[in-house]
Amino acid sequence: MTAHRNILGLSAAILAASLSAPALAGNADLNLNTEAVQGELNGEISNGVQLGGGILSSDDHDDVTAGHIQLLGTERTSEYDVGLGARWSQYDTDHGDGGGLGLGGYGYYYLPGAPRVSLGGYGYVTPDVATSNDLEHSYEYGLRARYQVIDNVEGYVGYRKVKADFENRDERTLDSGPLVGMRLQF
Repeated sequence: MTAHRNILGLSAAILAASLSAPALAGNADLNLNTEAVQGELNGEISNGVQLGGGILSSDDHDDVTAGHIQLLGTERTSEYDVGLGARWSQYDTDHGDGGGLGLGGYGYYYLPGAPRVSLGGYGYVTPDVATSNDLEHSYEYGLRARYQVIDNVEGYVGYRKVKADFENRDERTLDSGPLVGMRLQF
């Protein structure tokens, strides 16, 4: 229950930070499959610096609610879209609760012959030295193929895997599988 309150608090902090910061640009992302839904909101707080976060709810392997807040350095051109930085992830699962500070980012390459299509992915690793409560370490990664439907909307298909190791338990897959999603740029 405490972890659930932490995730709700994290969500409130993300929303407050997003609304109070004078965002220059940003995006809202929603993806799902038959057993999970994930939403994310990001805003540029200064040129090339993005603050955001998201929530994942999954019944894929067990009951999992996970939230994250991240601060990334970003760059987007007609050839690529990249971001690198830090992410705090908080987990509320049937196997343990806890959070940690990880590093990672994302990268997408726009195909020269099809500039509306981009391929890439993301990944974040949280080592045991930067965790709290039951969490010993975790990682999340995903691959996506994106298509720009209109100027400010991308649709995509992809794959996501989230794994975590909780104290006195083996490493567990919390969520994995194919997904579909849309991302709105603003």
